[in-house]
Amino acid sequence: MNKTVSPEDGRAEVFLSDTRLGIAPAVSEVFEHFGGGGKLLRSSRDVYIKVNAVGSESYVYTDPEVLRETILYFRRCGARTIYVMDNCTQANFTRLVFQATGYLRICRETGAVPVFLDETPAFPVFLEGLEEFIDISRFVFERLVERGAENLYLSLPKLKTHSMSQVTLSIKNQFGLVHQRSRIADHNYRLHQKFADIYRVLRPDFVLIDGLIATNHGHYPSAYNAPKCVVPMDLLLGGPDPLAVDVAGAALLGFSVAEVKHLDLCRAAGIGQGELARIDLVNRHLFEERRQHFTCELLDDYPPDITFLRGRERCCREGCRRNTENIVEMLYRDYGGRGGFTILMGKGIDRQAVEAVRGRAHLAGGCAIQDYGVFLRERLGARNVTMSPGCNDLAKSTAGLCRLMGVHPLRMTRVNLARSAVLFITAKLKGSQANIVPLI
Repeated sequence: MNKTVSPEDGRAEVFLSDTRLGIAPAVSEVFEHFGGGGKLLRSSRDVYIKVNAVGSESYVYTDPEVLRETILYFRRCGARTIYVMDNCTQANFTRLVFQATGYLRICRETGAVPVFLDETPAFPVFLEGLEEFIDISRFVFERLVERGAENLYLSLPKLKTHSMSQVTLSIKNQFGLVHQRSRIADHNYRLHQKFADIYRVLRPDFVLIDGLIATNHGHYPSAYNAPKCVVPMDLLLGGPDPLAVDVAGAALLGFSVAEVKHLDLCRAAGIGQGELARIDLVNRHLFEERRQHFTCELLDDYPPDITFLRGRERCCREGCRRNTENIVEMLYRDYGGRGGFTILMGKGIDRQAVEAVRGRAHLAGGCAIQDYGVFLRERLGARNVTMSPGCNDLAKSTAGLCRLMGVHPLRMTRVNLARSAVLFITAKLKGSQANIVPLI
């Protein structure tokens, strides 16, 4: 288990660095403040970097140059092998995302080793709060849990708001260590507890937040709405206490700890310093100059002829609701997706409204499917109804909504078709367990 500073140990420090003078000196400045890379390296001298490679859409992943300069910094400090790892979000596979983001090129140029966690075997881990097992990467468990004392684990998240979890920083960044199908269950009102439970199992030794830009209105801004959603910040934030760094990052975006439930759960459990008043912000003037009040709420920019029927008893923003709405917004604005159908989500949807549904429909999540799946398939015809079971099966949500909105999923890849096919075949041969969108 990695040791982090706890409230009982006293205050924590978070260092802010201005990237307007260059990314390389900013990266170096953060690590040097805490004694330098040589001091951080463990007995193996190996470094494991968890980037945020959730997808290859613009503005959502850790900036490649921040990754490059971090790798080069630790090379100069005497690191032996540097691994760059992630397991991208559902509906995609990591090898493709690493190609599209430029991470594969950076690994080749710097000698780092890319690790596609969806291609690694699963290992069951028990989560105390949820009282259930999830599958994480066996590679991660063996290297960073069983032999964590020997290896340096760095987290490089991006400074983003998130429509389902308020913010996505280092604690949420660890969701990428979990195999994709283990993310579907509890991607609902229990999601924050899941993040906190994973943080109990494993914590980074150091966090460096890429704050070159921040995203407003959620984590997946459409290119169309980028002027409203992408905010230059020109900062890096870092420190050895992941919770403290996340609390500072959230505060920079205008959120208190109480407003971000997974941070509040970690604070209550004493897993790091969660009190902003007990966190020393080095270069605080940068924090005060660039702190803004962001919102995690989507722009709700949808085709006007889509009808949303939301459950009155339950409609979890952490899963079926905001996941579905975010996909619709992106398909509409960036790919010319059409409307003309109804989306049902949550439990307790008005029966009369459902009986009035005509044409086509998408049912998001197990609650809506259980209540109205059979009824609508019989009434509208199976070909006119798409479904996404569970709490957040992103692959089936994307597939169903692409079909109804007239967008082929292949249009969403940022790598040419031939290269994508080669990467996909290679990933499958390597054992990828990615939950991808059916292409036929």
